[in-house]
Amino acid sequence: MSDGSVQQRQSQPAVPLLEEQRVGEILAAVPERRHWRYRPRRVGVVWRSRTFRIATVCTVLALCGLAILALVRDQTGTEGFLVGLGLAVLPVPLLMAAFRWLDRVEPAPWRNLLFAFAWGAFAAALVAILANSFATRWIATATADPSNADTLGATVIAPVIEESAKAAAVLLIFLFRKREFNGIVDGIVVAGFTASGFAFTENILYLGNAFGEDQQIGTSGVVSVTAATFFVRAVMSPFAHPLFTVLTGIGFGLAAVSARRRRFRRVALPLLGLVLAMGMHALWNGSASFGPYGFYAVYGVFMVPVFGLVTWLAIWSRQRELRTLSAELPAYAAAGWLTPAEPLALSSMRARGMARDAARQRHAAAAGGSWSSPYAPASWPPPYGPGHGPTYGSGYGPGYGPGYGPTHGPGYGPTHGPGPGYAPGYTPVYTPRRGPSAQVRAHATAQAKAHGRAAARAVAEYESFATSLASLRRQARRGAAGPDFAERELELLHHLWQRRDVAAPALTYAAQATSRLRPPYIPPALGIPPL
Repeated sequence: MSDGSVQQRQSQPAVPLLEEQRVGEILAAVPERRHWRYRPRRVGVVWRSRTFRIATVCTVLALCGLAILALVRDQTGTEGFLVGLGLAVLPVPLLMAAFRWLDRVEPAPWRNLLFAFAWGAFAAALVAILANSFATRWIATATADPSNADTLGATVIAPVIEESAKAAAVLLIFLFRKREFNGIVDGIVVAGFTASGFAFTENILYLGNAFGEDQQIGTSGVVSVTAATFFVRAVMSPFAHPLFTVLTGIGFGLAAVSARRRRFRRVALPLLGLVLAMGMHALWNGSASFGPYGFYAVYGVFMVPVFGLVTWLAIWSRQRELRTLSAELPAYAAAGWLTPAEPLALSSMRARGMARDAARQRHAAAAGGSWSSPYAPASWPPPYGPGHGPTYGSGYGPGYGPGYGPTHGPGYGPTHGPGPGYAPGYTPVYTPRRGPSAQVRAHATAQAKAHGRAAARAVAEYESFATSLASLRRQARRGAAGPDFAERELELLHHLWQRRDVAAPALTYAAQATSRLRPPYIPPALGIPPL
């Protein structure tokens, strides 16, 4: 062994031995954070920041929105843009309300739906208008036939580009919001919002161009090109674009309920839905080239039946979600987490709404001082029926608050002893009882309404968490829940337990009121024959 290697070994610093007796001494020698010589490198912390991601997405969508609106305004002119914008916004509330109605069982967060709408209106529309224009010009240059290029662009290029751009929003939510994408209904709703945003921007362009054409030829009113365009796009076929993209959403919804081990199915189903959406879109765009009655034939023979079929599928899927509640939640009722009546009430949309209304009324009445409970029918005997029992609360029951009931003190009620209203040889002076002022009544009413709204919100959150719990359990039975099933289940049970005191009585009442659960039998009093 050479002398150099021996010297190198001898010069190596000694490693401090870990001795339990000296752990405190060693750690005490570490300087405070502000005197650290070495600091941990924060690798990728910016990209992991939720605030940064939200700001990035909003910035990208805002830039796309400014770009697409500038392009549309450049093609239609300022006046045409404003007219198109005013007319294009009219069907949007109808479309959003229709898809939101389908999603009442387990409502998706508004942030997902607004992202989908903004993606369709700004990002997808910008990609479509740029790609379609480029492809049409390239085909016209290559074939030297501009008219054929427009037809080929509308029937082949546009469906592929537009449906792919809209499907990107569904894909993003499917990948990054897995817990909020649980089935066919979620796919339909997300795809519907995306396509509604796309149709909104496209309608601005078409209606603005129609208005410019009317300005050139001098037509107006019912016979104008603008009125005809509005009738075709907003009255006859407001669900055209949503119908195409919903096929893609159904594919993603079926993939969401598939087991994780079936990777081919989870990839093939969304692609199949996208291909069907492209084909249906191409048929709709090419209907004008099928002759003078081609549009009406495609509309009546193909579009309307498919729309009816998709609507039936959406409603059937929503009813299936309700059946999942009645099938999965009784296990938690048997374990003591839920009452036996709750699965019955949660599987009925009517009982759900009644539970929220009952909680709002009951807690508003309790905050206002009334003890009558809406959780029992009026036909029940005391103390279950409404209107029985004393009133509690400051100033609302007799003698339970200052200045509202018969109080004893100077100037309010019968005064006893030396003081105002009493003198030797005179009868006591009785002043009338003063009621609450208008300001006090208004404040009490506002507080009661706030308590009622909070209770109704708690019941709505309870219903949402219970629906997520049933969906999670169904996914676990199918092998699609993932390895964190136990943690997610405990988290949902924790949320339910926090709201149980408010939601359980309301849901039990709703189950009884809707005849899904019979009320308990109350025997008649002794000596009184039953009716």
